[in-house]
Amino acid sequence: MQTSEQGLPMVAKMAGLLRAVGAAEPAGASTTDLARAAGLTRPTAHRILTSLAAEGLIDRASDTGRWSLGPELYLLGAAAGNRYDIIDHAREVLDELSRATGESAFLSARRGDETVCVLTQDGSFPLRSHVLHEGKRFPLGVASAGLAILSHLPEREVADYFARADLEPAWGPAHGEDAIRARIRSTLTTGYAVNPALIVEGSWGMGAAVFDRGGRPAWALSLTGVETRFRPERHEELGNLLLEHAHTLSTRLQARK
Repeated sequence: MQTSEQGLPMVAKMAGLLRAVGAAEPAGASTTDLARAAGLTRPTAHRILTSLAAEGLIDRASDTGRWSLGPELYLLGAAAGNRYDIIDHAREVLDELSRATGESAFLSARRGDETVCVLTQDGSFPLRSHVLHEGKRFPLGVASAGLAILSHLPEREVADYFARADLEPAWGPAHGEDAIRARIRSTLTTGYAVNPALIVEGSWGMGAAVFDRGGRPAWALSLTGVETRFRPERHEELGNLLLEHAHTLSTRLQARK
């Protein structure tokens, strides 16, 4: 990733690094990797990371030098949970979805032009895909959760997104605008999104949007697994289960006070 930090506000640099650290959980990441992910030079990234560590927002392992999220973020997150947390509503739905399918199930939340995985439930089938985990971020249109959310946005917002997001250089020709729009049309036809191993060979995903009180796609449920578990003849079964559980979660979230 080319650095483009000139003129970028300090808050934006800090936020970019925090997101990069979150995406690297649980293994953590080096200063060089985080600088690259946030589009910063290494000296700038190191200076900001050191400042964030001094405030307890991130930690650095003394043996490996890798950065991870810090305890202060946990405390802030717990406080914010009173307003934003949907985990209590989602956990039961996610467990039921995983049991019904045997696949690993996930809840992702939309954050601007990205989705971030916020909850996971391993499936009973022993072979699993490890593409998605809590804290993992993908641009909208990449991975089934982001595709499900993007597909249900108003057309003007979709057009604006493609005007500012060029996914092909980082994610390959399968993530050009024409290719994603074709998958959007398919998603709107069936109701559920399919990622046919476009991120990691042999790792498939399917997703369905979860809607907030205003009827906007704010979250998504998804399933991931190995290709042999996501054969075309099983898509309708998995897709209908995703839609059923996504509707249940949407209803619960819309009814909460």
